Amino acid sequence: MHEANFLPGDLSRALLVGRVWRPAPVNGPSVVVVRNGEVFDITAVTPTVADLLDSADPAALAQSADGESLGDVRALMDATLQGQAGPRLLAPCDLQPIKAAGVTFAISLLERMIEEEAGGDASRAEAIRVKMQALIGSDLSRLRPGSPEAARLKAELTASGQWSQYLEVGIGPDAEIFSKTPAMASVGFGAQIGVLAESQWNNPEPEIVLAVNSQGHVVGATLGNDVNLRDIEGRSALLLTKAKDNNGSCAIGPFIRLFVGDFTLDSVRQADVSLRIEGADGFELDGVSHMREISRDPLDLVRQACGAHHQYPDGFMLFLGTMFSPSQDRSGAGSGFTHKLGDRVIIASERLGALVNEVRLSTEIAPWTFGVRALYANLGQRGLLAGGPAALR
Repeated sequence: MHEANFLPGDLSRALLVGRVWRPAPVNGPSVVVVRNGEVFDITAVTPTVADLLDSADPAALAQSADGESLGDVRALMDATLQGQAGPRLLAPCDLQPIKAAGVTFAISLLERMIEEEAGGDASRAEAIRVKMQALIGSDLSRLRPGSPEAARLKAELTASGQWSQYLEVGIGPDAEIFSKTPAMASVGFGAQIGVLAESQWNNPEPEIVLAVNSQGHVVGATLGNDVNLRDIEGRSALLLTKAKDNNGSCAIGPFIRLFVGDFTLDSVRQADVSLRIEGADGFELDGVSHMREISRDPLDLVRQACGAHHQYPDGFMLFLGTMFSPSQDRSGAGSGFTHKLGDRVIIASERLGALVNEVRLSTEIAPWTFGVRALYANLGQRGLLAGGPAALR
């Protein structure tokens, strides 16, 4: 990845699709594709990203669709970061519900159990972490969920009084698949992300996000930040929605990279995902997740999310989970990590680029007002829906 422009290192081979907000006279979102570093608005051919991903050949459509040039992609990303007037990047998905898989890495299982025992109190986390590592071991990456070995470990921990609901989804046969946020609620590259003022223990969760169409086929991937309020979830897992679904709590972007050429699902399986936090107070944190250490294969997570038991007629986006829960002390020994307002969060992967956001309060960032009805009203006004003005000409 080139740090200067936050685009994939192999941009010349990447097929990127996304969404851009266009000001007047459009006053709405457009579907775009990046070709040779140039952004093209292809909304007249495919009015939603969901339509594009559900086409017979999304890559062929994105490569061939006629479109209006919006200029250089680097200039668009720079303008978005600087908050300039004019077109700006949005989350690259639209009609798709946002789903997320939890506790898919061994380290995330450990951290969820720590949250649970700490009851949301960050000051207790380090002592519990040491105890848990001694009891469980810090390397569970070779343990396959649902295997006989996993069942034996679960039985041993239960017998020793260490049963946890997170063990059920961390090493049991059934994955945790939850609804992160509604369709159209995600923010994109350069946007502000939100935490609740009452949360004193929270963190980013850097993840790869799969783009899945209505047939359950994975057609591309992007980056995401599953912003999490650890103290609220730690008080009770029944507060998951309060901890996970707030204004600006889901960031996705910068683009969906479609599977074509040598970029495949295996590329996702082998990807590294880095996290950098730059605080206004001078604090810096760097970390990396290795997708090869995931406990459940991405296709297994897709199968558990959709199929004969559950359909998604508009497709869905699926966060694959994170192994990185920052624990570096920020405000004194034993304090652990929590966000401070103004933190700049950069989530990056070599072949997906980088997702950049700034942390603010959910109550102070721009409210979410443009939903599905607004999208279709806007597309209708632009003559981009069947039966609209364009159909009458």
